[in-house]
Amino acid sequence: MALSFCGNNSTAYSVKNGVLNNPCFVDALNLVPHVFLLFITFPILFIGWGSQSSKVQIHHNTWLHFPGHNMRWILTFLLLLVHVCEFSEGIVCNMVMGTNHLHLFMPAFMGFVAATTSVVYYHNIETSNFPKLLLVLFIYWVLAFITKSIKLWKFAEDKGAAQYLRLYITALLVILYGLLMAVEINVIRVRKYVFFANPQKVKPPEDLQDLGVRFLQPFVNLLSKATYWWMNPLIIGAHKRPIELKKIGKLPIAMRALTNYLRLKDAYEDQRVSTWKPSPSIWRSMYRAFGRPILLSSTFRYLADLLGFAGPLCISRIVQHNGLLFILHQIKTLGNYHMSSYELLQNSSILAVLLFLALILQRTFLQASYYVTIETGINMRGALLAMIYNKILRLSTSNMSMGEMTLGQINNLVAIETNQLMWFLFLCPNLWAMPVQIVMGIILLRHFMGSSALVGAAVIVLLAPVQYLIATKLADTQKITLEHSTDRVKKTTEILKGIKLLKLYAWENIFCDSVEETRGKELTSLRTFAFYTSMSIFMNAAIPIAAVLATFVTYHILNKEGPSPSQAFAALSLFHILVTPLFLLSTVVRFAVKALVSTLAHFSSITLLLPSDLFIFYFSVLTEFLASLPSPPFSFHSISGQLTMIVGQVGCGKSSLLLAMLGEMQAIEGGVYWSNFPFIKSIMDDSVTYLFASISCGAHSKNRNSVAYAAQKSWLLNATVEENITFGSPFNKQRYKAVIDACSLQPDIDLLPFGDQTEIGERGINLSGGQRQRICVARALYQNTNIVFLDDPFSALDIHLSDHLMQEGILKFLQDDKRTVVLVTHKLQYLIHADWIIAMKDGTVLREGTLKDIQTHDIELYDHWKTLMNRQDQGLEKVRQTTLERKTLRRAFYSREAKNQIDDEDEGDRFLFSEDDDNFSTTTNRRSKIPWKVCWCYLSSGGFFMVFLMIFSKLLKHSVIVAIDYWLANWTSKINNSAETDMYINGTRPTNTAVQDSYYLLVFIILCAAGITLCLITSLTVEFLGLSAATNLHHNLLNKIIHAPIRFFDITPLGQILNRFSADTNIIDQHIPSTLESLTRSTLLCLSGIGVIASITPIFLVALVPLAVAFYFIQKYFRVASKDLQDLDDSTQLPLLCHFSETAEGLTTIRAFRHEARFKQRMLELTDTNNTAYLFLSAANRWLEVRTDYLGAVIVLAAAAASIWSFHYGLHPGGLVGLGLTYALTVTNYLNWVVRNLADLEVQMAAVKKVNSFLSTESENYEGSMDASQVPENWPQDGEIKIQGLCVRYDPMLKPVLKHVNAYIKPGQKVGICGRTGSGKSSLSLAFFNMVDIFEGKIIIDGIDICKLPLQTLRSRLSIILQDPVLFSGSIRFNLDPEKMCTDDRLWEALEIAQLKNMVKALPGGLDAVVTEGGENFSVGQRQLFCLARAFVRKSSIFIMDEATASIDMATENILQKVVMTAFADRTVVTIAHRVHTILTADLVIVMKRGNIMEYDKPETLLEQEDGMFASFVKADM
Repeated sequence: MALSFCGNNSTAYSVKNGVLNNPCFVDALNLVPHVFLLFITFPILFIGWGSQSSKVQIHHNTWLHFPGHNMRWILTFLLLLVHVCEFSEGIVCNMVMGTNHLHLFMPAFMGFVAATTSVVYYHNIETSNFPKLLLVLFIYWVLAFITKSIKLWKFAEDKGAAQYLRLYITALLVILYGLLMAVEINVIRVRKYVFFANPQKVKPPEDLQDLGVRFLQPFVNLLSKATYWWMNPLIIGAHKRPIELKKIGKLPIAMRALTNYLRLKDAYEDQRVSTWKPSPSIWRSMYRAFGRPILLSSTFRYLADLLGFAGPLCISRIVQHNGLLFILHQIKTLGNYHMSSYELLQNSSILAVLLFLALILQRTFLQASYYVTIETGINMRGALLAMIYNKILRLSTSNMSMGEMTLGQINNLVAIETNQLMWFLFLCPNLWAMPVQIVMGIILLRHFMGSSALVGAAVIVLLAPVQYLIATKLADTQKITLEHSTDRVKKTTEILKGIKLLKLYAWENIFCDSVEETRGKELTSLRTFAFYTSMSIFMNAAIPIAAVLATFVTYHILNKEGPSPSQAFAALSLFHILVTPLFLLSTVVRFAVKALVSTLAHFSSITLLLPSDLFIFYFSVLTEFLASLPSPPFSFHSISGQLTMIVGQVGCGKSSLLLAMLGEMQAIEGGVYWSNFPFIKSIMDDSVTYLFASISCGAHSKNRNSVAYAAQKSWLLNATVEENITFGSPFNKQRYKAVIDACSLQPDIDLLPFGDQTEIGERGINLSGGQRQRICVARALYQNTNIVFLDDPFSALDIHLSDHLMQEGILKFLQDDKRTVVLVTHKLQYLIHADWIIAMKDGTVLREGTLKDIQTHDIELYDHWKTLMNRQDQGLEKVRQTTLERKTLRRAFYSREAKNQIDDEDEGDRFLFSEDDDNFSTTTNRRSKIPWKVCWCYLSSGGFFMVFLMIFSKLLKHSVIVAIDYWLANWTSKINNSAETDMYINGTRPTNTAVQDSYYLLVFIILCAAGITLCLITSLTVEFLGLSAATNLHHNLLNKIIHAPIRFFDITPLGQILNRFSADTNIIDQHIPSTLESLTRSTLLCLSGIGVIASITPIFLVALVPLAVAFYFIQKYFRVASKDLQDLDDSTQLPLLCHFSETAEGLTTIRAFRHEARFKQRMLELTDTNNTAYLFLSAANRWLEVRTDYLGAVIVLAAAAASIWSFHYGLHPGGLVGLGLTYALTVTNYLNWVVRNLADLEVQMAAVKKVNSFLSTESENYEGSMDASQVPENWPQDGEIKIQGLCVRYDPMLKPVLKHVNAYIKPGQKVGICGRTGSGKSSLSLAFFNMVDIFEGKIIIDGIDICKLPLQTLRSRLSIILQDPVLFSGSIRFNLDPEKMCTDDRLWEALEIAQLKNMVKALPGGLDAVVTEGGENFSVGQRQLFCLARAFVRKSSIFIMDEATASIDMATENILQKVVMTAFADRTVVTIAHRVHTILTADLVIVMKRGNIMEYDKPETLLEQEDGMFASFVKADM
């Protein structure tokens, strides 16, 4: 057919009746504005823009919005949509007419192009802020409005035009052009860019002038907002370099925690101010502050849900009317053929395009709804965290100490409660959108299937409570699992901390069994968890099958025949739509209940403390101690620059006095008077009976300056040593150095891997008590304050350190600065240095004055002090404690070389990129590759049978589901066709159709039953495969680690091993199975869907190739970016939680220093950082979902086009067309889940990878060349030891620590080994137990070479006491005899020898008295004595003491030495000594140096050699 604008009819060009009465001319006139716009804008867009944009460069090439920006975009989108309808109508009308009439669709096509150009042109003008060029658009809208109005006027003149679609399309276009014109006039009015003398200059938003703001969602144009186009550079760039915190920058001001906190606070205050409202409610405040976005999100959600029903409706119409070319009512309107809207909707091709557009819009609205709720949820969480933190800073000390607010509660509030509220907000729109969706779905089902649909709907609705029940059970089971898991991790931690002892005593298996027992309980609850999870998955998969089955069987019973294809497949897709809200509804309701119950209780208390100025509410409950005080007059004063010491017994109120002065206690009477200049009120009024301050009352205490305060319980930040000491003050090198020296911290700092830049773990976990205390004192010294309070700073220090700190730190450093010092201490020997002494007793001042005053006025007290001082001087001190601490520190922080080996545990997951870009391709490949090897390792841990069963049942299930739908398609098509034919021929319904119908129904029922059964089997197999893998991986990990050589524990940080047992095991237990299930299900659904479409219409495969390529690249880029963002989210969450718990623990210190504002600021920064990472992660998820959803829509369009094309040529019946389209819709729903689950699985598989890396650890060789049965029962009987040419090393890669050592120890001999640190003493003791690598020489005990013995036998026959005391939680009996081999008498005997019998008898339960974790309820000395008792219980003839008396005072040590000499008279005792005088009574002394024996003789003989090493040691020790 020839192309012609007005058709080939000669009358088409006639203008006899007037130019405007010729429809073709009117259409040509409509082309003019479009051509005008294209003609003017193209040169500007393509030629002039390059030069223009370089002049005006706003940050981010961005987004200075003109007035009415969003309105313009929405109107333009609507305009494009109407043009598509106009074009479709024109094409259909053109096909009906004999010749080509270009004027029917050409203006519509040009209008579409012009509208697209207008929005591109506008965007460019906006980004370069050049409004004058907008004049072109204004002229275009005016022209388009005029030409369309002429056309509408001509239509309106025709009486019959009212029923035709084109009239309404034209009317819509006139309205849209008019509105766009109005928008343009508004821009002129506001910006005054033409016809005005002073155009308005506009700056970009403040956020965009800050180069640090990278989250651009609020600032981009509407199209970029909807498609997350602005995320492209970040997501694609992640391929080249990992996303770091720098890359994601800061949050826009409106999203920062402070902004949102102020918004919430204002909403709360408004309620308080308003008179008619009831008492203020946090929920109302939250609604006022964050309600509007939630309403917007709900609107988007409603629109998306309503558009979701376009799928079933279009499928029904396409199947019903496919291929039928309707004879159009050829009614002449203005000389052309036009059609009604009803006729347009009968056309399959038009319906396919409409379905495509509906899907695109539906997905866009849905993602917009998700994004808005997530952003609001994050804003609200930020506000709540700021609110909670403000309250924590104002909690009184008694709240914390009396357990009204515990650290656990605070962590719970921060980590769980706020997140629960945030999740509740995410799911909020579902609460009201889902019921509407369900009701709409049921109405449509009723429309398609009649009353039988109600039966299917009833099945779904009735099973919803079951799902809710399962969800509740899941939550309960998870709680129980968590309890067992915590218990298991606690036991594992104890084992790892005491691993050396367990190996030396050969107790690994006993403790391993104990962990396995707890793990057994955990696995039982995990089994229940797996069962409920699989039930939940099963319900979700089986409900649609059951509903379809119930509906079609009922339909068959009621109508005596099957449904038509259009009914069947519309119903099928409706059931798929209905299941999701019902499945989610149970989750949403559960979250809603949780949010309402859990947080309201906490918020009721939080609301009391909102704005600090308006109502300060102190939870000050007077401590019980203060309540019981007597009331004699009590006052004291301290003069500027003097040293005041407060002494008294434990519990007499010394620390309370300091806290009261700091305003941390509640005042009953009296006050504290601070002065900023030398104290002027030296004598206080007698009427001041109590000295307790309250910040909330006396103005005096409020005006005080900051006080440097070192609390009794040391408190450190999770920061570097330097940051802990400077504590926010400016760094002064000279002062810093002086403070470090005064506190003797330099030797400790030298041991740290990165010096004073080493991060101290949370609560200073990797430092000893003494080291922590000295850093706290250093902090107090460093601060430039007039007043310093030190609360018992010497308690954890040995005598040398105490003296040094007193002399250099307090007397020299502080007194030189003329600072007022108040010191609480038990060290009475320092009283001579005090300017003023306050002696306290039972909460009152017993005496005060100088030491001389007390000596003259209270001789009794002075004498009492003197006796105490003498006792302290006799050395009841932990003399060598510091050396010990430093040794421990050396073990806690490994050499840098070991640290670096370990740090990079995810090698291959993270790369340090060199500047050189050549290696990008390889790193990119490694980052984007799926870890198949690790996946296989995980699956094989689950057992090959389970893997086979899972794969086989999954494939079978999906095959059966496809078979059900395929059978349905055949049944509906055949029944329909045969029924129509027979009715046409005979006018009656034949009986064989009914028989055929019953046959189809029977097979359908069988297939549905098989499908439901397989759903159950697959859901169970995946979960139990996961459980089996988790069981095996944990069992292997525990055994590997417990039997690893001791060297492994020396070079691997404890935290890293613990992570494998806690976080990684948790992921393997609970997260991987569900992700794996979801991934396999969504992948198989997509593959089966594409397979079905391709088998019905093979031509679809042509369209599939480019779609597959696009999908490949989308998932490839997303997975890498998602992993990085997930890591950032996790890594930014931990510091935030730590900051909250640190603040709660150090409240008194923070308030004493007056550092609340700095800590608040830090909290806001940490919250914003975490929120930024979370927002980017959710924006990345939206980026993926929008793209996969659009791909899905294209798949639906391609499937519809292919079906229509093949049906056109009579290739397939209507039923199969319906089947293809239903599957295409399913693919749309599941495409993004494939990628999301793949990304999640990849992150989770890292846990398996880390566990695997430990599984390759070599175990110790427990076997030995001798069999355990060959070793005599009572070996070693005599205790004779021969050491011959012994060479020992810790690792084949390291140098030997003992070199060719030879020694002979006779049976029953008492041997002392001494030497400096690192001389090899402890290595020799470990060699007796074969704990180190004996690569040359041998140790022969009672005639047997120990290297030939099985390790279990060797270690169980010797006894050792280690220098660090180790106790396990349990009972005293368990600690002495975990093997349960001894009688009570033997245990009491051992306790008596160890001087503990009386103490244990006094405890409730005696031998069964409780020992807490690490033996914390006993002093260090008592713990060491228990370890001695433990060694006595094992009656071995060889007894080794490795610096065992380090933690015991001298008096107790002397008793022990006597005991060893008497109780072990007949045993061989090897003592490794650090105090040489303890081995002066030994039979033989061995002096070691650098792994060699230097001196070997009786002590008397060695002492005679005056220049010998032993003699010099003895001199030094005296």
